Amino acid sequence: MMHLLTSPEAWAALLTLTSLEIVLGIDNVIFLSVIVSRIPEKQAHRARQIGLALALVFRIILLSVLVWLIGLTAPVFSLAAYDFSWRDLILIGGGLFLIAKATHEIHAEVEADDGEGKKDSVGSAFFWVIVQIVVIDIVFSLDSIITAIGMAQDLEIMVAAVVIACLIMYISSGPVARFVAEHPTTKMLALAFLVLIGVALVADGFKFHIPRGYIYFAIAFSAAVEFFNVLARRNRKKAKTPST
Repeated sequence: MMHLLTSPEAWAALLTLTSLEIVLGIDNVIFLSVIVSRIPEKQAHRARQIGLALALVFRIILLSVLVWLIGLTAPVFSLAAYDFSWRDLILIGGGLFLIAKATHEIHAEVEADDGEGKKDSVGSAFFWVIVQIVVIDIVFSLDSIITAIGMAQDLEIMVAAVVIACLIMYISSGPVARFVAEHPTTKMLALAFLVLIGVALVADGFKFHIPRGYIYFAIAFSAAVEFFNVLARRNRKKAKTPST
């Protein structure tokens, strides 16, 4: 441990891997922000805490079983000249889940349906939110940890990077969730991002890698445009309000 604390290479690896884990965690934060927006604020806060705690636990557990995890990339079966591993199947399943969930939420928003909170009890709605968070945490954790294994060699560096990234995700998830809840158009944009991320996960499962830089640039550009839209709406509202 001491040689890692005094090694410039170890600190450089930690900084690089932490930055990458934070970027990969953007998907998780967007999903959390959207999924908790349909339950009361008090429960939403608890759901975010549970979701991010589970994300951290899953990542550390996966790091602890590196041999098994590396084996996930070994082919399980072949279909139409493609070799599929357990990792591919999990990415395809997770991507399809994201696409289906985001499409359902978009439909609910367009139809102005608040149905989930009314049809189900508060406890049941909270339970299903946690179930969905667990499912998507597993998918994002797998992709994140396989990336970590490919970039670092010391388990201590991987665990430290994952813990730091999860702490930053926890700090940012509250403000992001509140912003999404307060601005309906932003929520629709976030749902569109989830569809995009789901398509990217399915494509990865079929061995067609879409560079994440393109996706994150699209997210950043759209978020900047939406920020200026929100600012413009706020200024127009202030201009219409008579001064006293």
